[in-house]
Amino acid sequence: MSSSESGDVNKPTVEELEKGSAVQVSSTEKNLTRKVLWKLDTRILPVLAVLFLCSFLDRTNVGNARLYNLEEDIGITDQQYDQGLAVFYATYILSEIPSNLILKKLTPQIWLPCLTFFWGVSAMCLGFVQNFAGFVGVRALLGLTEGGLLPGIVLYLSTIYTRGELALRIGVFYTAASLSGAFGGLLARGIAEIGTRGGLNRWRWIFVIEGLFTALVGIAAYFLLPNGAGSAKFLTLEERQFALSRLHAGSSHGDGSHREKEASERFSWSEVARGVFSAQTWLTASAYFGILSGLYSFGLFLPTIIAGLGYTANEAQLWSVIPYAVASVVTVCTAFLSDRFRVRGLVMLCSLPLAIVGYGVIANTNSNKVKYGMTFLMATGLYSSVPPVLGWLSNNSAGHYKRATTSALQLAIANCGGFVAVFIYPKTQGPAYHEGHTVILGLLCAGWFLILLNSLYCWKINRDKANGKYDKYRGYGDDRDPLFKLVL
Repeated sequence: MSSSESGDVNKPTVEELEKGSAVQVSSTEKNLTRKVLWKLDTRILPVLAVLFLCSFLDRTNVGNARLYNLEEDIGITDQQYDQGLAVFYATYILSEIPSNLILKKLTPQIWLPCLTFFWGVSAMCLGFVQNFAGFVGVRALLGLTEGGLLPGIVLYLSTIYTRGELALRIGVFYTAASLSGAFGGLLARGIAEIGTRGGLNRWRWIFVIEGLFTALVGIAAYFLLPNGAGSAKFLTLEERQFALSRLHAGSSHGDGSHREKEASERFSWSEVARGVFSAQTWLTASAYFGILSGLYSFGLFLPTIIAGLGYTANEAQLWSVIPYAVASVVTVCTAFLSDRFRVRGLVMLCSLPLAIVGYGVIANTNSNKVKYGMTFLMATGLYSSVPPVLGWLSNNSAGHYKRATTSALQLAIANCGGFVAVFIYPKTQGPAYHEGHTVILGLLCAGWFLILLNSLYCWKINRDKANGKYDKYRGYGDDRDPLFKLVL
């Protein structure tokens, strides 16, 4: 609903609220905007952050468990261990698009907590596997239940916040991934102190306790997450109406019309096809593939890499904390700048070189101190590039089911990086891991050029819209509408 339709012709658009443009914004509206955003940020983002923290912990704790003799206890080889990791990514990828397409029907309040509960139970089951078949089977189930979370969160946030607010919110909850690397090491170190109490080995307790925690978080999330701003009980009636009006008010960037259409949009395969065949989907997803290849290998094998530098297993858990903690701070700052200046690709063109330098140096040095120092650049460059790339495609996809498809497909393609991560860091390469680091270096360099190409592509589309080449789509209320300007 546009501002004129709502009967308030002087009501500013979302962009005017954000940028302070020509229209005079009343102090009441400014205060209400701040109040609504504060409530949404403090009630929704912490829940999503904990969900994603659990996701990353349960995905990567197998690397910590490996340090406590997982392979020897269940009698599997290095190759079988890698196969168990790979099957997780196979089912994870397959579940992403279907999960996003049914999110609107089942509602976020039900679907996201259900996913969390069931993958928590699956993670617990890893603590009781006895052989290779059990390890592979449970890892497959874990991927199937966990795969829908991140694309679902991105889609969910895109229905609550405006386009210019999305990257920072993604950055805030995504720092949970960085923090999970820090807490994962500390938590594994603490849990390992349980020893063999209850007849379970240390690595088994890591899976059982972390999985149980995740299942309980899933139950709690059902009672804490609203389906959207319009149904948030922690907002007053006036605040709910204002929160919805903000989403429908945009005009200068075409936000308002596409929000109106999405409110009543029904499933259409043509919208799915638009998402699948979007050039932006494949350009950003391919770049994200390189980023996640590095991120997953970094998260899965950092404890092993540090241990290979001469530290004990317990010391490796503790020393792995610091790079993640630094990365979490930089990620939030990068996401803030991305929203502040309404740019995505340009931010990534500056953040990715940090990781490129880190991998380039660590692959070609024998100094243990230099290697550990480079992990700071690697973590910072990788993690800080994620909020812009996730927000970018969501920002530039209008129509609920197109955005559901693009968000999920982007992650499905990118998560194929998990297969790369699994096989390029075998123990036989340690402690140098020259080949593995070189592969990631090449992928990140390619990703940088893909981001540059997508930035130029978006600039061209905006220029064509300004020149009238998209006038036939006027009134469509989606990203083809000439009023809908793509974020660079």
